[in-house]
Amino acid sequence: MKENEIFEKAPVSKAYFTMALPVVLSMVVSLIYNMVDTYFIAGTGNTDLVAGVSLGAPVFTLMIALGDIFGLGGSSVISRMFGKKQDDDGRRMSVFCFYAAILCGILVIIIMLAFRMPILHMLGADEDTLCYASAYYTGIVIGAPFIILSFTPSNLLRTEGFAKASMVGTILGAVVNMVLDPVFISLLGFGAAGAAIATVIGYICADLYFLWFLLKRSQKLSVNPVGFHISADELKPIFAIGIPASITNLMQSFGMALTNRFLLPYGNEKVAAMGIVMKVNMIAVLVLVGFAFGAQPLIGYNYGADNKKRLKEILAFCYKFECSLAVILAAALSLAAKPLIRVFMDDAQIVNSGVEMLKYQQMGMLFVAIVLVTTCTFQSAGKAWGAFWLSVSRQGLIFAVVILTASHLAGYTGVLAAQAVSDFLTAVLAILFYRHYFGSQHS
Repeated sequence: MKENEIFEKAPVSKAYFTMALPVVLSMVVSLIYNMVDTYFIAGTGNTDLVAGVSLGAPVFTLMIALGDIFGLGGSSVISRMFGKKQDDDGRRMSVFCFYAAILCGILVIIIMLAFRMPILHMLGADEDTLCYASAYYTGIVIGAPFIILSFTPSNLLRTEGFAKASMVGTILGAVVNMVLDPVFISLLGFGAAGAAIATVIGYICADLYFLWFLLKRSQKLSVNPVGFHISADELKPIFAIGIPASITNLMQSFGMALTNRFLLPYGNEKVAAMGIVMKVNMIAVLVLVGFAFGAQPLIGYNYGADNKKRLKEILAFCYKFECSLAVILAAALSLAAKPLIRVFMDDAQIVNSGVEMLKYQQMGMLFVAIVLVTTCTFQSAGKAWGAFWLSVSRQGLIFAVVILTASHLAGYTGVLAAQAVSDFLTAVLAILFYRHYFGSQHS
């Protein structure tokens, strides 16, 4: 199917699934990788090691967040440019995003290695978990340029309709990672550091594939810096959308770290259980993210082309499908909570804690769907402030207020319920913002 047919003429459902399914498949493979990673780490039987990697996990999320500045920020701008038939400008933006991601990764290495110990203590590492958290942290930080870069072409390729190529690169990196996990974690005995090394090598392989595809197959995107130029005014829309997109993942790191801090008084076993629960919960979240953000090029292209009728049809389909899927996934994970937790660690205390934690997480899944689609819509349309406030709310400002209040009012149960309450409040905010930005257009 030609690009214009996908973006302009194909039935909405067909265009949606053509663009979104490869993203979802990429997410599912990434999810499988995350579970395999957790499985081999938990297979060591060392609770402190599992907790240490859980404490270091927000650092990996930070890398994804930084990659989203240039991946999601760039794809938002470029898809709207393609919708306006400004192909040359879109090509220049892609060159900037590619090299800016590499430079960002180099800066991350310098800064985060210099402040390694203060950051680890801030994340909650203690004398039992510090060595494991430090090993994972260091490996991930050294690989920052490769991790951050990967999220740029994987997003930009979809603006040209190459959703399958984006999927292939992502899956390639995840498969390499899964194959190397048992080698580095168990066979070579590197433990937490081994998990980080396998992750970085996987991203290097994905980067090489994306580079090959951009050089050989892409017609509208480029990595050629010869004759490149960009103005400050052209950078603003990339960062205006990219930074809120990045903040979404930064807030995920913040939310994970904050949850771990509030669970620490109840023991490292609770932190370890939550680390496993977060992996299982990603079954639902990553699928929802894939379907929500898989539609981003469609929304951006038609918004840029000012095709209001098709844009309205796309958004209506997105909300209905995403919300229905969220309910189904939440019910499935709640029913299968015990066997899913037990796959990773067959410890009665951790399984029982994890089952309760996972069920609380599912209570907010419908609201997560609403927030995801609305955030994607704002990012695609260049509505920076709407995207920003939603990005800092669900696992950031609103979550911080909720978990602080809930922990005082209901103790441990309050900590577990905080995310679902935050999801609901952020969904309300999303609906209000949507009506403000698009109410008159879609009434």
